[in-house]
Amino acid sequence: MRPLLIAGNWKMHFGRAEGLALVDALLAEAASVPAERELLVLPPFTLLAPLAERLRGTRLRLGAQDLHWEAKGAYTGGVSGPMLRDAGCDYVLVGHSERRLHFGDRGEALARKLRAALNSGLRPIYCLGESLAEREEGRTGQVLAGQFDEGLAGLEAAAMRGVTLAYEPVWAIGTGRTATPETAQQAHAGLRARLAAAFGETIARETRILYGGSVKAENAAALLQGPDLDGALVGGASLSAEAFLGIARAPRGAA
Repeated sequence: MRPLLIAGNWKMHFGRAEGLALVDALLAEAASVPAERELLVLPPFTLLAPLAERLRGTRLRLGAQDLHWEAKGAYTGGVSGPMLRDAGCDYVLVGHSERRLHFGDRGEALARKLRAALNSGLRPIYCLGESLAEREEGRTGQVLAGQFDEGLAGLEAAAMRGVTLAYEPVWAIGTGRTATPETAQQAHAGLRARLAAAFGETIARETRILYGGSVKAENAAALLQGPDLDGALVGGASLSAEAFLGIARAPRGAA
């Protein structure tokens, strides 16, 4: 069975003192989370270097929320993959719904970012998800297929081993609405079938697919019943050590 990955996306929250206090609280209780589960925090760029120092030698992994597709150059405000590696990152998000919505991330830019992450030695978490209107129109599968191809088409199977997927239904992010376990499993199963068609059965079996969309300690166990759900991309609940750890401790395969 694929080991669970529980990732906390802090978005645009916290200064240095608050960020360090949160990781200290997570580290104090990390032993209560099953050892085979991977824990990841994704803070703002400004916190990467100080948190890397605090997390060195611990079980908490560090990731960034975005990257530029070039390794260096005249790109004011950009942060490159090599810079993120130098700051201590292991992971990076690519194509988060808020990046797509507010910053226009789409198309070739996403494919370039994903490949830049891999070329820098980072493990990209590639995000996909449909809006409420798209779901109500019955276009979830079509939208996910388009986003899948947008970022991953042409990627070699060996490179795909470094990629994690995250299904984040846009209608469930920050709204308090959550996909039912059955709805989430259906979307994840569809993505795994697409992985098999594009990269083969072995890659499909190995690739982790996270669920993101108002995940809480109260619903995590039910969501993780799904055989194709391999963890969670947590938003608001990741800003509390108690809430995040509650998700991380949730039993797998039990309601």
